[in-house]
Amino acid sequence: MNRSIGFVVLLVIALQSLLGCNSDYSVGKKKGYFHIDFPEKKYQVFNQPGYPYTFEYPVYSTVTKDSTFFDDKAGDWWINIDVPQFAGRIYISYKEIGGRNNFDSLVRDGFKMAYKQHVDVATGIIDSPMVTKNGVEGIYFSLGGNTATASQFFLTDSTKHFLRGALYFDATPNADSLGIVNDFLKKDVQHLINTLQWK
Repeated sequence: MNRSIGFVVLLVIALQSLLGCNSDYSVGKKKGYFHIDFPEKKYQVFNQPGYPYTFEYPVYSTVTKDSTFFDDKAGDWWINIDVPQFAGRIYISYKEIGGRNNFDSLVRDGFKMAYKQHVDVATGIIDSPMVTKNGVEGIYFSLGGNTATASQFFLTDSTKHFLRGALYFDATPNADSLGIVNDFLKKDVQHLINTLQWK
């Protein structure tokens, strides 16, 4: 009988040990993102011969001619401003107003690019009219949420020039992880806008 009581006691102790290891209590790691070192804000002038516009862009970026235009002479003036440190790119497209590029259709396309492609994922889209110190007019689109772009704009004089820009990242859209970089590069987009002049 003593042996069977001893066996039962050992069995109870063994079960408590096994069940005690399977508790639901655990310590999780907090979610975090990498520390990012931002360069000092400095700008250089984009003023290439033959281009109908000039502006200032960051010294930590490079300008390349965009070769993906669609058989349109305007494509001669399309460029990309790459910021390799942040896998970011500001796409700049330009069209001369006139002929098939009438002003109203270019404005409609500018709104369509901001709204139609992002309305399903954006938590909000704010379009703000603007006039720069150089007399350049346009609309700046600020998109919230996990959109492919958080900053788009178009600039025009409504008679000859129409320039459109958008900031994109070579990364899966995530407003939380991209937020700090987005805010940093938005200031560069705004500097570009405020320094743009037509030629």
